[in-house]
Amino acid sequence: MVFARRPGLLALLPGLWACARPAAPPPARPAAAVGADSALRDSTRLSSALPEVPPVRGRLAIRVVYPPPDAEVRAQDSSFLLGSVGTGDARLTINGHPVRVWPNGAWLAWIPLPPDSLMRFRIAARTATDSAVMDYSVTRAGWRPAPGPELWLDSASLAPRGRVWWPAGEYLTLSARASEGAELRLRLPDGTVIPLFPESRLEQIPEAIRAFDRDTAKLVSPVRRDRYVGVLRGRSVGPSPGPLLPSPWTAPVFEEPVPDSVAWGVVEAIRGADTVRARWPLQVRLLDTLPLIAELDDDTTGGGITDGITVGRAVPGGTYHWFFPTGTRARVSGRLNDDLRLRLAPESEAWIAASEARAVPGLTAVPAVVGSVRLTPLPDRVRMRVPLSHRVPFKVTESERTLTLRLYGALGDVNWIQYGAHDSLIRRVTWSQDDRSEVTLTLDLARRVWGYHARWERGDLILDVRRSPALDQAGSLKGRLIAVDPGHPPGGATGPTGLREAQANRAIGLELKRLLEQEGARVFITRTADVPLELWPRMDAAERAGADLLISIHNNALPDGVNPLTNNGTSVYYNQPRSVSLA
Repeated sequence: MVFARRPGLLALLPGLWACARPAAPPPARPAAAVGADSALRDSTRLSSALPEVPPVRGRLAIRVVYPPPDAEVRAQDSSFLLGSVGTGDARLTINGHPVRVWPNGAWLAWIPLPPDSLMRFRIAARTATDSAVMDYSVTRAGWRPAPGPELWLDSASLAPRGRVWWPAGEYLTLSARASEGAELRLRLPDGTVIPLFPESRLEQIPEAIRAFDRDTAKLVSPVRRDRYVGVLRGRSVGPSPGPLLPSPWTAPVFEEPVPDSVAWGVVEAIRGADTVRARWPLQVRLLDTLPLIAELDDDTTGGGITDGITVGRAVPGGTYHWFFPTGTRARVSGRLNDDLRLRLAPESEAWIAASEARAVPGLTAVPAVVGSVRLTPLPDRVRMRVPLSHRVPFKVTESERTLTLRLYGALGDVNWIQYGAHDSLIRRVTWSQDDRSEVTLTLDLARRVWGYHARWERGDLILDVRRSPALDQAGSLKGRLIAVDPGHPPGGATGPTGLREAQANRAIGLELKRLLEQEGARVFITRTADVPLELWPRMDAAERAGADLLISIHNNALPDGVNPLTNNGTSVYYNQPRSVSLA
């Protein structure tokens, strides 16, 4: 589920299911299929609060909507298929397992997956007067047959792989999968040998199962002893990966294939008289001891249509945690392929997209100096201006009546805090030097936090603290501006009959608009037609309209491997603590 990225706009995301499809480990033994009676009970319970499904009588025609033929299913032992048969009076089986057909001809099946990387399904449908059969094949991602007694080495498991830029004094962890009881080592072109040692650990449970499956029995996993780990430090490996970051005055450098004649590292698995070898596709270049400063800008195409925010994550490809406005500068401390690591402070690092950073030659990694702070009351907000000698990374956190601004790589010289004209929103501002490179400014509010927005204005950091709207004591929405966002298109899920999520969201959004207007609210709807509109323009439009609240509507698909007959319903997602009472 993608949330609104602007920290200054409250966002709620009602939805049916979440749609991420993370990779799964090798599958276990297939589970038993859900029987027809069980499926009927589950699906009846699912529909008990919904309108009756209108009956359809038509020509028998088998159609599979999900997974499409070109999809890669990521599941351990069982997963779902969905589609329609064109008529509600048909009987359906998939690989011999009975599947309920709904009155409109739709079907949703939860079945065991065939033990193969290319899964074949025989789908058979029958009515009183007709029958049809479809042979349907789908690829299964990450599936491997159970290893035999022979020595093996999984070349796809080698990590890291690709292009790496790393500090000379920092360990880089290496890992690989191979037969239990083997001796594993990485042999470098100069003959240096890096040993890898066995590491026992529980088999990883897919994030989709942890997040969306209520069946806690699936959280039990076996111990794996086929993983080996080692460390590399102070060594370049393989051909050069090229420049760490392109200069702002040079054209981007595109990765080119490396010829096979170039010397690569080789991983070896040895057991007794048997040896298995594989090239380790790893290119490591040691970072220069001189610090490299990067300036962030998410406008990677130069089109000017962005939100001006570079997202920071605690791990490569992880959850959003920092939101850096365009122009923020930080020291680069490493890179793994397309993920760039920034050193925010001695004990704090963030990963960003390397494409959103450009090297700034000639700058040194000296701390910024924070000067005296000034507050300016405005009709709809209070503006705090924080002067800095240069733009540094920062993070804003909130509690019920407190905002905390943490400035990384900074030293405090806050001689004055000017409150300006008397204002009832901000009671007090304090600052502290948390350690030798972090300054914290804390704002104590007289009322609950309603929203904020941070941006750079030349060398000053501007933090706008939004005033809460004056709500009717009786709970009326009269006069309040609410943004309703029917999520998608483009993209989105598709139901068994071919109904697209964008269509369903739009219908719900228009009905919600009517209901809100009945309560006296003013409604800004991000789209009224079934036309492609990306996430950022929708959020930007709501913010520019001055919406008090954003509600984004979705009907999302479950991840592969999560049973929709037992995991279903509605949910409300929120980004900020202030949204809990609304959610």
